[in-house]
Amino acid sequence: MPSQLQSPEVQAFATGFPVTLLHAAVTLTVLILGTVVYAFLTPHKEVQLIREGNSAASLSLGGVMVGLAIPLAVSLSASTSVIEIVIWGCATVAVQLLVFRIMDMLLKGLPQRIQDGEISAAVMLVGAKLATALIVAAAVSG
Repeated sequence: MPSQLQSPEVQAFATGFPVTLLHAAVTLTVLILGTVVYAFLTPHKEVQLIREGNSAASLSLGGVMVGLAIPLAVSLSASTSVIEIVIWGCATVAVQLLVFRIMDMLLKGLPQRIQDGEISAAVMLVGAKLATALIVAAAVSG
Protein backbone atom coordinates (compact mmCIF):
# COMPACT_ATOMS: atom_id res chain seq x y z
CA MET A 1 0.00 0.00 0.00
CA PRO A 2 2.71 2.58 0.75
CA SER A 3 4.15 2.08 -2.75
CA GLN A 4 0.80 3.15 -4.27
CA LEU A 5 0.89 6.40 -2.31
CA GLN A 6 4.26 7.18 -3.88
CA SER A 7 3.19 6.34 -7.43
CA PRO A 8 4.00 8.91 -10.12
CA GLU A 9 0.30 9.48 -10.70
CA VAL A 10 -0.36 10.40 -7.08
CA GLN A 11 2.73 12.61 -6.96
CA ALA A 12 1.68 14.38 -10.19
CA PHE A 13 -1.79 14.96 -8.77
CA ALA A 14 -0.40 16.25 -5.46
CA THR A 15 1.87 18.65 -7.33
CA GLY A 16 -0.58 19.73 -10.04
CA PHE A 17 -3.85 20.00 -8.14
CA PRO A 18 -2.97 23.16 -6.17
CA VAL A 19 -1.84 24.86 -9.39
CA THR A 20 -5.05 23.78 -11.10
CA LEU A 21 -7.12 25.21 -8.26
CA LEU A 22 -5.17 28.48 -8.39
CA HIS A 23 -5.60 28.84 -12.15
CA ALA A 24 -9.32 28.02 -11.93
CA ALA A 25 -9.81 30.51 -9.09
CA VAL A 26 -7.98 33.25 -10.99
CA THR A 27 -10.02 32.53 -14.12
CA LEU A 28 -13.32 32.66 -12.20
CA THR A 29 -12.21 35.89 -10.53
CA VAL A 30 -11.35 37.42 -13.91
CA LEU A 31 -14.76 36.31 -15.22
CA ILE A 32 -16.58 37.93 -12.30
CA LEU A 33 -14.50 41.12 -12.36
CA GLY A 34 -14.80 41.32 -16.15
CA THR A 35 -18.57 41.03 -15.93
CA VAL A 36 -18.69 43.72 -13.23
CA VAL A 37 -16.44 46.07 -15.23
CA TYR A 38 -18.52 45.51 -18.36
CA ALA A 39 -21.77 46.18 -16.48
CA PHE A 40 -20.27 49.30 -14.91
CA LEU A 41 -19.05 50.69 -18.25
CA THR A 42 -22.21 50.12 -20.27
CA PRO A 43 -24.71 53.00 -20.15
CA HIS A 44 -27.62 50.92 -18.85
CA LYS A 45 -27.84 49.19 -15.47
CA GLU A 46 -28.17 45.52 -16.36
CA VAL A 47 -28.54 44.14 -12.85
CA GLN A 48 -31.27 46.63 -11.93
CA LEU A 49 -33.08 45.93 -15.20
CA ILE A 50 -32.83 42.17 -14.62
CA ARG A 51 -34.26 42.58 -11.11
CA GLU A 52 -37.17 44.42 -12.74
CA GLY A 53 -37.76 41.46 -15.06
CA ASN A 54 -36.14 42.83 -18.22
CA SER A 55 -35.37 39.78 -20.37
CA ALA A 56 -33.34 41.77 -22.90
CA ALA A 57 -30.96 42.92 -20.15
CA SER A 58 -30.70 39.36 -18.87
CA LEU A 59 -29.84 38.07 -22.33
CA SER A 60 -27.30 40.83 -22.80
CA LEU A 61 -25.50 40.23 -19.50
CA GLY A 62 -25.67 36.46 -19.91
CA GLY A 63 -24.10 36.88 -23.35
CA VAL A 64 -21.30 38.89 -21.81
CA MET A 65 -20.60 36.18 -19.25
CA VAL A 66 -20.49 33.43 -21.87
CA GLY A 67 -18.58 35.72 -24.23
CA LEU A 68 -15.95 36.21 -21.55
CA ALA A 69 -15.96 32.59 -20.39
CA ILE A 70 -15.21 31.05 -23.80
CA PRO A 71 -11.82 32.74 -24.35
CA LEU A 72 -11.02 32.50 -20.65
CA ALA A 73 -11.61 28.75 -20.74
CA VAL A 74 -9.29 28.39 -23.72
CA SER A 75 -6.75 30.62 -21.99
CA LEU A 76 -6.99 28.45 -18.89
CA SER A 77 -6.20 25.36 -20.92
CA ALA A 78 -3.42 27.00 -22.95
CA SER A 79 -1.76 29.25 -20.38
CA THR A 80 1.11 28.28 -18.17
CA SER A 81 0.87 31.17 -15.74
CA VAL A 82 -1.61 33.26 -13.81
CA ILE A 83 -0.28 36.38 -15.55
CA GLU A 84 -1.25 34.98 -18.97
CA ILE A 85 -4.77 34.26 -17.74
CA VAL A 86 -5.15 37.81 -16.37
CA ILE A 87 -3.77 39.38 -19.57
CA TRP A 88 -6.13 37.39 -21.78
CA GLY A 89 -8.99 38.21 -19.41
CA CYS A 90 -8.33 41.94 -19.70
CA ALA A 91 -8.03 41.68 -23.47
CA THR A 92 -11.31 39.76 -23.64
CA VAL A 93 -13.16 42.40 -21.60
CA ALA A 94 -11.81 45.11 -23.91
CA VAL A 95 -12.94 43.15 -26.99
CA GLN A 96 -16.42 42.60 -25.52
CA LEU A 97 -16.77 46.34 -24.82
CA LEU A 98 -15.69 47.05 -28.39
CA VAL A 99 -18.31 44.61 -29.70
CA PHE A 100 -20.95 46.42 -27.63
CA ARG A 101 -19.92 49.77 -29.14
CA ILE A 102 -19.91 48.40 -32.70
CA MET A 103 -23.34 46.82 -32.24
CA ASP A 104 -24.60 50.10 -30.73
CA MET A 105 -23.47 51.92 -33.87
CA LEU A 106 -25.10 49.32 -36.12
CA LEU A 107 -28.37 49.00 -34.21
CA LYS A 108 -28.65 52.66 -33.16
CA GLY A 109 -29.56 53.22 -29.53
CA LEU A 110 -28.74 49.76 -28.22
CA PRO A 111 -28.70 50.72 -24.51
CA GLN A 112 -32.18 52.24 -24.76
CA ARG A 113 -33.45 49.28 -26.76
CA ILE A 114 -32.22 46.92 -24.05
CA GLN A 115 -33.76 49.13 -21.35
CA ASP A 116 -37.02 48.96 -23.30
CA GLY A 117 -36.81 45.16 -23.21
CA GLU A 118 -36.28 44.69 -26.95
CA ILE A 119 -35.33 41.01 -27.21
CA SER A 120 -34.32 41.20 -30.87
CA ALA A 121 -31.60 43.76 -30.12
CA ALA A 122 -30.33 41.71 -27.16
CA VAL A 123 -30.22 38.51 -29.22
CA MET A 124 -28.26 40.25 -31.96
CA LEU A 125 -25.81 41.59 -29.36
CA VAL A 126 -25.40 38.14 -27.81
CA GLY A 127 -24.79 36.63 -31.24
CA ALA A 128 -22.07 39.18 -31.94
CA LYS A 129 -20.51 38.59 -28.52
CA LEU A 130 -20.45 34.81 -28.89
CA ALA A 131 -19.10 34.94 -32.44
CA THR A 132 -16.33 37.28 -31.31
CA ALA A 133 -15.61 35.15 -28.24
CA LEU A 134 -15.13 32.06 -30.42
CA ILE A 135 -12.72 33.91 -32.69
CA VAL A 136 -10.77 35.31 -29.72
CA ALA A 137 -10.66 31.83 -28.19
CA ALA A 138 -9.22 30.41 -31.40
CA ALA A 139 -6.62 33.19 -31.45
CA VAL A 140 -5.67 32.45 -27.84
CA SER A 141 -5.18 28.77 -28.59
CA GLY A 142 -2.75 29.66 -31.35
